[in-house]
Amino acid sequence: MLNQSLQHGLLQKLSPQQIQLMKLLQVPTVALEQRIKEELESNPALEEGLESEYEELSDFEEDKNEENSRDDFDLSEYISDDEIPSYKTSIRNAGMDEEDKSIPISMGKSFHEFLITQLGLLKLSEDKKTVAQYLIGNFDEAGYLRRDLESIVDDLAFYQNISTTEEELKELLKLIQGMEPAGVGARDLKECLSLQIARKDRSDLNIYLAELIINKAFDEFTKKHYKKILKKFEVTEQELKLALEEILKLNPKPGGSMNETHRIAQTIVPDFQLTIQDGDLILTLNGRNAPDLKISKDYSDLLKGYKANQKKASKSQKDAVIFVRQKLDAAKWFIDAIKQRQNTLLITMQTILDFQEEYFITGDETKLRPMILKNIAEKINMDISTVSRVANSKYIQTPYGTFLLKTFFSESMQNEQGEVISTREIKKILKDSIDAENKKKPFTDEKLAAVLKEKGYSIARRTVAKYREQLSIPVGRLRKQI
Repeated sequence: MLNQSLQHGLLQKLSPQQIQLMKLLQVPTVALEQRIKEELESNPALEEGLESEYEELSDFEEDKNEENSRDDFDLSEYISDDEIPSYKTSIRNAGMDEEDKSIPISMGKSFHEFLITQLGLLKLSEDKKTVAQYLIGNFDEAGYLRRDLESIVDDLAFYQNISTTEEELKELLKLIQGMEPAGVGARDLKECLSLQIARKDRSDLNIYLAELIINKAFDEFTKKHYKKILKKFEVTEQELKLALEEILKLNPKPGGSMNETHRIAQTIVPDFQLTIQDGDLILTLNGRNAPDLKISKDYSDLLKGYKANQKKASKSQKDAVIFVRQKLDAAKWFIDAIKQRQNTLLITMQTILDFQEEYFITGDETKLRPMILKNIAEKINMDISTVSRVANSKYIQTPYGTFLLKTFFSESMQNEQGEVISTREIKKILKDSIDAENKKKPFTDEKLAAVLKEKGYSIARRTVAKYREQLSIPVGRLRKQI
């Protein structure tokens, strides 16, 4: 049964300006440049350059009794009486070493194109060449064939109307596996390494043993069961060590190495720069975050001309003015959002510096205090989501390196003395303990928990495992070396 009722409630909605600010706040410096470029292209009322001073004029209103009137607006917000040419208020004195912000484009053949080019060196019929190209098309970026041959046979029959067999595919795959780079076309890691080691000089005892390990003791090798390998092949530890060094020289991703050479380098552009002068922290915002934007003078003049002839304006002229007003509003909102973004970034980062002052002065990670988003949000009187947007995508360049802001945030724990410490400090000590361990007998997680307890940090084994995984450190068995 449906019932109707009335109830009071409060509902908060974000204005378009607030939404625009939130979107701008979360983008890093490089993305901001692209966003500004898009806005300049889409809004002709927005221009690059120093903003002019706008004098307040008397309010202007359209006649409310006019038959074709539109929403009232104030022309004084858009009209400037400042007749000083814009070139007199700007400066351009950059030298020859001015930073070039253009991004180079990497040109060259892709990994798959490189393989298909090599097919021309093989004596294949057109049908077989088509099948070989289809095989190559199924290689992933690492150079592996992850699909089974039976499925490819079905695909060729269904999509290419080509009838073939698994045996024919195996023969073609073997030919492709003889191409460069070595190891391409493998169906798993074992086959990839086996294809590469087979091209080396097997008269070398180290390479011969390495081939035996790959082909006959691969499972023991991946699990680092070195004692089983020593017993199986009756070799010394030194001989095994030399053979493992040969295996480690092999490329587990033969396709990836070529893709890397054609990939545009992703350079981190820091949003903040931190310097230390006489023990004081000096914070500056990357200049790219503070572009010179202004309202178009041409659009302002359009409104000025309309004001002078408002009584004779036609309906089409009024429609045009409303369009101009919308573009000018959008331009002003965008400029204001950029300025608010700059202010929010500086306030947030300065508060983080004040909170973690001891760390930023010394660079010692153990000096990092426990800090969560709420701590900063309360100090700057902003929402936690605002701080999160800043911390998750912004970098700061310090004398100790360039860091993502969110890495400075961590939960708190208590040591045995009852002092509140950061989990970041525990992770640093955990990493140092692992780096200092005997690699022939690496610590288990239980042993690491005992080591930390000796240093005054009483945490459970499962917590040690969690921190170790967060540091991308494998278990003790996989850290073992000969």
